[in-house]
Amino acid sequence: MQSVVDWRKCPPPTMPEYAFIGRSNVGKSSLINMLVNNKKLAKTSSKPGKTQTINHFLINREWYLVDLPGYGYASISKAMRDKWKKMIDDYLVSRENLQVVFVLIDSRLEPQKIDLEFIAGLGEKGVPFSIIFTKTDKVSQGKVQSNVQKFYNRLAEEWEEMPYRMLSSAETGKGKEEILSYIENINLQFHNNPES
Repeated sequence: MQSVVDWRKCPPPTMPEYAFIGRSNVGKSSLINMLVNNKKLAKTSSKPGKTQTINHFLINREWYLVDLPGYGYASISKAMRDKWKKMIDDYLVSRENLQVVFVLIDSRLEPQKIDLEFIAGLGEKGVPFSIIFTKTDKVSQGKVQSNVQKFYNRLAEEWEEMPYRMLSSAETGKGKEEILSYIENINLQFHNNPES
């Protein structure tokens, strides 16, 4: 694992990279740990703002999983929040081997302004992303589907093409195979592209 606060100090950009980000307490660390079968890889916390650096984890010597600080209401000062935002924005825009940003959305909630604004920012920067709805085991499937549909209805107001979406639960393992095979398919393209 490597942790940095400046994207220029990230590992050499020779392998495909996938970043995970979401609002504070969206279940990011639990999802990452579920994906890699390691309960202790990403630190989980009930207190928002646990992740404060750009954390690279090398998976199977094939690709990097990147754990980014959450956005939103971490109990930190505005100055620190602004610093984190710049760190994340610089990374997202400048990292040449970044394949996809997985934006994690809490499936229990109706569309949140902060999530929609973050996604709009990715669009403005031209950063490729997909959406993973988390905590789908915590509410009824009807509620999950309703919230996902409402979220996509809001996206449809701004976007012509809808981002790919997946449903997950760190508790039940739901979404694990789909997310990993999605990454695997992109890895194949990355390694088969002579320019990479």
